[in-house]
Amino acid sequence: MRILLVRPPRIKQAITLGSFMFSEPLGLEMIYGVLKKDHQVRIVDMMIEEDLLKELQDFSPEIVGITSLCIDVEKVIYIAKKIKEFDENIKTLVGGTQSFLFPESFFHEEIDHIFKYTTKENLLQLMQSLKDNKVDIIDGILSRSLSYHDTGQKGRSQYLSPDRESTEKYRNLYSYFGYRPAAIMELGTGCSKTCDFCLRWRIEGAKEEIIDRDIWMNDLLSIKEPTIMFIDNDLFTDDEKVKELIEVIRENGIKKNYIAYGSVAGILRHKEQVEEMASLGLKALLVGYETFSDKELINYRKKSTTDENREAAAFLKILEIDVWASFMAHPDWDRQDFKSFRRYIKELAPEISSINPLTPFPGLPMYEKYRERLLYVADDYDKWSFGQVMIKPSKMTLKAYYKELLKTYIYINIALNRNTEMIKKYGLFNVLRILGGSIGASSKYIKLMYGSKAKVPD
Repeated sequence: MRILLVRPPRIKQAITLGSFMFSEPLGLEMIYGVLKKDHQVRIVDMMIEEDLLKELQDFSPEIVGITSLCIDVEKVIYIAKKIKEFDENIKTLVGGTQSFLFPESFFHEEIDHIFKYTTKENLLQLMQSLKDNKVDIIDGILSRSLSYHDTGQKGRSQYLSPDRESTEKYRNLYSYFGYRPAAIMELGTGCSKTCDFCLRWRIEGAKEEIIDRDIWMNDLLSIKEPTIMFIDNDLFTDDEKVKELIEVIRENGIKKNYIAYGSVAGILRHKEQVEEMASLGLKALLVGYETFSDKELINYRKKSTTDENREAAAFLKILEIDVWASFMAHPDWDRQDFKSFRRYIKELAPEISSINPLTPFPGLPMYEKYRERLLYVADDYDKWSFGQVMIKPSKMTLKAYYKELLKTYIYINIALNRNTEMIKKYGLFNVLRILGGSIGASSKYIKLMYGSKAKVPD
């Protein structure tokens, strides 16, 4: 069968890190890897090329699979509608984060099958059923023709070997901040830190599961890009995992730039491995410092303190590993809190910083905690992008709160970010690209400051 796999385009009004981190659609590459043996499969990345009609006309698919995040729901349904208008006989499938968390978002006449989770087994089962022109009840899949009944078997998406040749025509555009082109890969899924605000461990599991060494090693050896981003929740959460990675890099003489997520607790616990990785090409770590307040860190269930944040920042400076820090603005901050926050960022001195308002995603306990103060309803999908203020501020007006966010954003990008050093490190083109993303985010904050039209929940 001819199968088209689609990543939806960006939501233009969403405030995300997409201008800074634009990674390959790894999940679709995994599905491609499973299906390519018995089917004709093609991936279209609509974040790069949006002419879906041309793809439909050129490829004439019998099946179209679409991946989804929360902010993508309306766009996914729109794409499915356009597919059915082109040919009502095409079977439409949806998977991804949103279909795992809230599959009912896609209970729509234009969508035929919803993957709550994806495994090699249920993927091949559905393909065989569609080939035989029948619909069976399959673990992890909800089918419209079966009134969305399933087996009730719970599960999580399986890590499968990605086929990176499936996105060959796009690969020179995938990037992480100043590193382009860049590939992404994973050594382990899940996270035992279970931070209160985090969705990812709820999707992948509250315990890290290490991926089979042969799978990730073969993947690592196959990557052509000069930069690799390890997307494990925390590269340094497991001593044995990092030691094996170091061993494989050394034994095979792999020369790459490496980027990874690293927790403060993991960095401080595994200083020796961090230092070894720095000698092998670790250029940057994405670190969630989150806040200047120890009380908030405790409430977030972070496994570190503000002093430990300082210690990790100083240690990484010595190793000349860049820190791309993430912070969250709490809705109960006042102007003095924002001032303290800016001082704290200056003290930590990360090379790049991102600030997101605290976002209590639907389904999280935090959502219930702030339900009465939410500015948008759960199905206002395109607002749930981590960038917009979702909780009504308690100590200032919404406009004043956005003003403080914007002031902080400008302070970081003009006063703190060392643009001359960044140009030397990443090149003028990449710095201009990052700057363009910053300007775009700032302009969206200005629009929200003066024109926010929140739909307050009942």
